[in-house]
Amino acid sequence: MTQSKNILRVDASARKAGSSSRALADAVIARLAPDNIVTRDLSEALPFVTEDWVGANFTDESERTDAQKAELALSDRLVDELVAADTLVIGTPIYNFAVPAALKAWIDLIARARKTFHYTANGPEGLLKDKKAYVLIASGGTEVGSEIDFASGYLRHILGFVGITDVTIIAADQQMMKGEAALDQALGKVASI
Repeated sequence: MTQSKNILRVDASARKAGSSSRALADAVIARLAPDNIVTRDLSEALPFVTEDWVGANFTDESERTDAQKAELALSDRLVDELVAADTLVIGTPIYNFAVPAALKAWIDLIARARKTFHYTANGPEGLLKDKKAYVLIASGGTEVGSEIDFASGYLRHILGFVGITDVTIIAADQQMMKGEAALDQALGKVASI
């Protein structure tokens, strides 16, 4: 069993009861036995990026107005939660072959130039190194890793983009075909982390 001191848990399922991705996240956290957990439940909607947000984000920090600072306050808080975590646990369903809009909104608010990545002569470099991520995915029909799965590859890529390259994906996929066996198999994989 691995121990993690600080976990950021991000739940993207719209379902609170009966959610396989939430059940998998519960199991991973029980396995990791953290000292501290911060939970970000995305069923409580985050705002989407707006023109004002983009303008504030690309204004030098020392020159931002009070209104621009207020515009970025939630994003700053989300970034701080991620920076403080040793381990990131994301529980997400696949909706229509990709991540839910709520998870994409969270990603848009934490993928910030000069905060979670920066540009170098060799291209972008992630700033959130030395973190572990567990991505727990549930799907009704989409096979994770297949050509119609636009969630797992995207999540691995965006996490790497911000510097989190140690990513373990555990899936309870194709539950409409596999039934309860899909979740049982995924929980078995959690038991071995």
